[in-house]
Amino acid sequence: MLNYNIDVSDVDYDPVLSDLAAEGDLLDALVSAEGDWTRPTPAAGWTIAHQIAHLAAADANVLVAVRTPDAFEAVSKQAEAAGSQYADDVAAAAAARPRPVLLEQWRAGRADVVAALRSVPRDFEFPWFGATVTPALMAPLRVMETWAHGQDVFDAVDVAHPATARLKSVALLGVKGVVLSFAAAQLPPPTRPFRVELAGPDGRTWAWGPQEAAQRVRGSALDFCLRVTRRRPLSRTDLTATGQDAQTWLEIARVFL
Repeated sequence: MLNYNIDVSDVDYDPVLSDLAAEGDLLDALVSAEGDWTRPTPAAGWTIAHQIAHLAAADANVLVAVRTPDAFEAVSKQAEAAGSQYADDVAAAAAARPRPVLLEQWRAGRADVVAALRSVPRDFEFPWFGATVTPALMAPLRVMETWAHGQDVFDAVDVAHPATARLKSVALLGVKGVVLSFAAAQLPPPTRPFRVELAGPDGRTWAWGPQEAAQRVRGSALDFCLRVTRRRPLSRTDLTATGQDAQTWLEIARVFL
C-alpha cells in the first residue's frame, strides 16, 4: 500500500521539513518549562512524559526505516506481536526514564529525522508499519504526529496551542486521506469528488478539490486538523458538511492507520 494511498507529489517538500523542526521546537519550549511531566493528558493513561516518549520512539523507528530498511522488519514484527498495546508499552517504558535523558533523546532524535529525510531523494521508498512510504510523505506525517501529540500536551497544561501555517501539512493529509478514512472504517470509498475550503490562521482560504463538487466541507483549518487527528469530536468544531459522503467523512475522518 504505497504512500498510504496518499498522493503528495504536489507538496513543496523542503518547507515541510522546516515545519517539522519548528513544530518540535514549539513543543520543546512548552515541555521544557513544565515542571511536572506526570500530569495526565487527554490520551487515557498517558502523561506528558508518555507523549514525549511516544514521539521519541517514533523518531527512532523512522531512523531505522530510512537508514537500515532491512532492520525495520524486526520493529514491524514487534509491533505486530504487541498489537494495540504496542504504542502504550513503548511509551510507558520510555516515560520511566529520567526526564533529562528522555528530553535529550527526543531532541537528538527529531533533529536526526530531519537530517535523514533531507539526505535521501524525496521519492526514496522505505518500509513503515503496514506500508511503504517516502520522505515526501513521512515529513508531513511527522509534522502531523508532532502537532497532534503536542496538542495533547497543550491541553494538559491548559495553554492555547498556537495555530500557524504549519497546520497546512496536517490539513493536507486529512484532505488527501479520504480513502484511508473510509477504509479504516471498513466503508466503501466515496466515488464523488470533495471540495474542502478551510480558513487558515492568517485568514486566507486553503482549498482542495473541484469548485463544482457537490460534496463540500468548510470550516477553520484548526478545527479541521483537530478533527482529522481525532483530538476533538465533530460537535466541538465549526466544520460543516454538504452532502452525505462529506458528512460521513467528517464523522470518521483520520490521518493515521
